Amino acid sequence: MTTPRQTRPGHQNSRRDANADPLPIAALLPLAATALLIIVTETLPAGLLLQISSGLSISSSAAGQMVSAYALGAVIVAIPAITLTRGMRRKPILLAVVAGMLLANIITASVDVFAVTLVARFVAGAFSGVLWGMLAGYTRKIVPPAKTGKALAIAMAGTTIAFAIGTPLGTYLGSTFGWRWAFLILAVFAAGLIVWIIVAVPDAPGQPPLTRTPIHRVFATPGVAAILFIVFGWFLAHNMLYTYIAPFLVSVNAGLRIEVVLFLFGIASLAGIVLTGTVIDRSLRKMVLASLTAFATAALALGITGGNTVILLIAVVLWGGTFAGASTLMQTALADTTGPDADVANSMLTVAANLAIFGAGTTGGVLLDATGASVFPWAALFIIATVFVIAVLARRHAIVPGSRVDRVGSNSDK
Repeated sequence: MTTPRQTRPGHQNSRRDANADPLPIAALLPLAATALLIIVTETLPAGLLLQISSGLSISSSAAGQMVSAYALGAVIVAIPAITLTRGMRRKPILLAVVAGMLLANIITASVDVFAVTLVARFVAGAFSGVLWGMLAGYTRKIVPPAKTGKALAIAMAGTTIAFAIGTPLGTYLGSTFGWRWAFLILAVFAAGLIVWIIVAVPDAPGQPPLTRTPIHRVFATPGVAAILFIVFGWFLAHNMLYTYIAPFLVSVNAGLRIEVVLFLFGIASLAGIVLTGTVIDRSLRKMVLASLTAFATAALALGITGGNTVILLIAVVLWGGTFAGASTLMQTALADTTGPDADVANSMLTVAANLAIFGAGTTGGVLLDATGASVFPWAALFIIATVFVIAVLARRHAIVPGSRVDRVGSNSDK
C-alpha cells in the first residue's frame, strides 16, 4: 500500500512563485551574444587552419597553436582575475571583457608576424577566462533562483549558435575573402555588443567580503574536484577532434567541405542546447550521463567510418548535439555545489576547460605530425570513457540525482 507523498508547507508555494517570475530575456540575450563572440574567436582558427598556415607560411600544427595560445591565456589569468574582481560590480567587468576581445581581434586581423598573433590570441584567451569565470554567477544574480539552469542555458546558447552559425560563417567568409576579414568582422561585432550591453544588461553587485571563501576551501568543497575532472576530460576529447577536424576529414577522404561539417555540428548543437534548457533543472545527472554516452558512440563511429559519408555525418550530429550542453551542465552543477562562491569555482572550471583546450592543441599537434589525424577519434573515445566512470561515481556531491527545482525550493524554505 502506498501513501501520498508528503510535501513540506510552503514548498509548493515556493515552486509556484518561482515559476511565476519571468526570465529577463532582454538581459540574457546580450550575455548569449558575448558567449558567441568568445567562442567564435576561440574556434575560428580551427575552421581556417589551412588558410592561416598558408597565409603566415607556417605548418597546420603551428597554426593550431593559435587555439593553444588562447587557452593558455585563460588558464593563467582566470583564477587571479576572478579572485581580484570578485567584490567588484559585474557590468563594468563584462564591458572590459568585450573591449579586450575587440582589441585582440583587430590585432589578429592586422599583423603579419606570427609571434605577435600568438600574443594577441593569448590576450583574447585571458579575457575569455574572465568571462567564463563570471558568467554563471552574473546570470544567477539577475534571475529567479529556481530558474538559474534555464537562464544559464539561454546565456550559454551563444556558444551553440557560435558552433552552428558563427564559426561556419566565419570559416566561409575567411575562405572566400581571406582569413583576416573574419577576425575583423568579429571586432566590429564586439563594438556593437558593447553598446547593446550598456543599454540592456542590468548591473549586479560583486560578492560581499564576509561571504568570500578562500580559494583553497572552495576547491576542497565536496564535489568540486570531480566536476573539474569531468570538465577537463570532456573538453579535452572534444577539442582534440574539433581543432583538427580539417586534417581528419582529409585523412578519411570524406569529400566534405569543412564549413559544411562545422555547420552540421552547429545545427545539431542548437537542438542539444534546447534539450538541455528543457531538462537541466529536472534531470541534470541523467543529461550528463546520456551526453557522455552519446559522445563516446560518436567518437567510435568516427573512428571506424573510413570514407563513409553517411556514418560520418551521423556521428557529427551526435557529437554536436551532446556536447552542446556540456558547459551549461557543468557550470550549473558547480554553481549548485559552491553557492555564493560560484564565480571563483567557475574560474577553476575555466582553467580546467582551457587546460584541456591547450592540451588538445599541443598534444593534437604532436599526434598529427607523428601518427596522422585518424588517431583523434580513438584518443577521444578513451578519454570520454574515463570521464563517464568518474561521472557515474560522482553522484553524492557533484552530479547529483533529482530535480534542481526541488533542491532550490528546499534551500529557500530553510
